Amino acid sequence: MSRTANIIWQVIGIVTALGLLGGAVAWGYAMRPSKEVCPGLTYRWEDSSRRYLSESELDSLLRKAEAYPVGKHIDLLAVYHIEEIVRSHPMVDRAECYTTPKYEVRVDIRQRVPLMEVRTPIERYFIDTRHTVMPWREEVRDDVLVVTGAVGPQAATTTLVRFAEWLQDEEYWRERIASVHMRTPQNAVLVLRGEGQPQVVMGSMNDYKRKLRKLRTFFDNSEEAMQGKHYRELDIRFRGQVIGR
Repeated sequence: MSRTANIIWQVIGIVTALGLLGGAVAWGYAMRPSKEVCPGLTYRWEDSSRRYLSESELDSLLRKAEAYPVGKHIDLLAVYHIEEIVRSHPMVDRAECYTTPKYEVRVDIRQRVPLMEVRTPIERYFIDTRHTVMPWREEVRDDVLVVTGAVGPQAATTTLVRFAEWLQDEEYWRERIASVHMRTPQNAVLVLRGEGQPQVVMGSMNDYKRKLRKLRTFFDNSEEAMQGKHYRELDIRFRGQVIGR
């Protein structure tokens, strides 16, 4: 047999072997047990006391993206793609997707946490703990600071949300301040809790800590003097003064 013929037969043998191997792999894949099909999908919320979105809503989101895993073979699942889709929901902060030894898909979810609610004549939304705009939803029932009036996104995501963040750690004022009303972008009024309480004219919110220290000193030292007087406003815009009207 010539050398050329020998080479031809070697090539034929290699191609035949590869074909048989490929067929065996394909047959083995087709004959894999059906238990490797994903039997279920479970969502787990990091904070179970809060639930801003439903499981059916997330299911619909995955189906729309053709990424719903139930019934699919485990080798065809793209857990990172599922993570991306769930994370794209405006109420989700973080999502982690993985499979269990029984081929079930689980998604651990951390929701965005509201820090402040904004209500203007034309829109309503939350600012979250990352200081970014979070859509308003009826399901969100957290007790957060409410800001109304002439509120722009720039002030809402900077000065005002920093005030809301500070307020969470200040028990004295957290129990007394119900909301903030912006008469103008540079003229804030604090609405105190309780019937008949005066409004507190803040002016700019840039120096709120100093102004509220002054107001607390006034409250601590003027309780008796204020009895029987019905102030409509307490103006703390001016250094060293609290003006009652």
